[in-house]
Amino acid sequence: FLFQTILHPLCVKYPPSTKYRRCFLTELIKKHESTAAEPLDELYDTLADVLKEEESTQCYKNYLLPTGDCVTLSESTAMISGGTTGLVTWDAALHLAGWAGGNPEVFRARTVLELGSGIGFTGIAICKMCQPKTYIFSDCHPHVLRQLGENIRLNGFGVTWCIQTEPQGQEVEAKNCQNPNLIVAELDWGSVTEKQLVGLQPDVVIAADVVYDPEIILALIGMLQKLSTSRADRKAPEVFVAFTIRNPDTYHLFQAELDKVGIRWQIIPAHSNSNFLYDVQPNVTILQLFI
Repeated sequence: FLFQTILHPLCVKYPPSTKYRRCFLTELIKKHESTAAEPLDELYDTLADVLKEEESTQCYKNYLLPTGDCVTLSESTAMISGGTTGLVTWDAALHLAGWAGGNPEVFRARTVLELGSGIGFTGIAICKMCQPKTYIFSDCHPHVLRQLGENIRLNGFGVTWCIQTEPQGQEVEAKNCQNPNLIVAELDWGSVTEKQLVGLQPDVVIAADVVYDPEIILALIGMLQKLSTSRADRKAPEVFVAFTIRNPDTYHLFQAELDKVGIRWQIIPAHSNSNFLYDVQPNVTILQLFI
């Protein structure tokens, strides 16, 4: 059991947070001792090694996909760091990736634009499960963009930068190690122009956990409206937005603002099979928008 968890080769190479491993081992030892079985030196030795480690502001998380592949992410150990919440993976990202894995035809051989990609879990999972033609990650915070680029490379992909301002100290090879074609774009919803969006031409637009602040909602809707007219064939992309309903007022405000500008929406039925059920909360919703 120990070698399938804490001492699994993946966790040894990319270790979860020191606090998480310490708590896990402490609970495992407690359960083992409760059986009145002979003590196992390996458990205590492993805990001793973890206790020697210093706490870090960064850790790794490893997610096994239904395909048997894995997504490995370098994340912040704090929910808010560097003035942003974008350096950790949130529940809606897991939920959206789980839904995508069950609906690969939505993404296969198509150009996908993700708004507010954060550190990249949803996009990397979709690239590994759904074979899109092109996947465009986007965000606007420099720390998030830097971490996003590192995580894409960590999972064996090359990346092309298509951004307004190069992240400081970031040098990324503009080539691709695997299909699909991966692009990182710096997109500020409030200032981006339709002209800047013309080169993206997405067939599908997705976003996870971006509807959490009333001030962001209007900028997001404005961004979607620009995207609806930026395609050369004038065919609006399919849009899916996943979010955790933390404040019902914010959720209803988002729906009301969509109604105001004539964007129709429908709730996507929850999927029952998810590899991430241990993380996903019951109040996560996916809306399909018709822009």
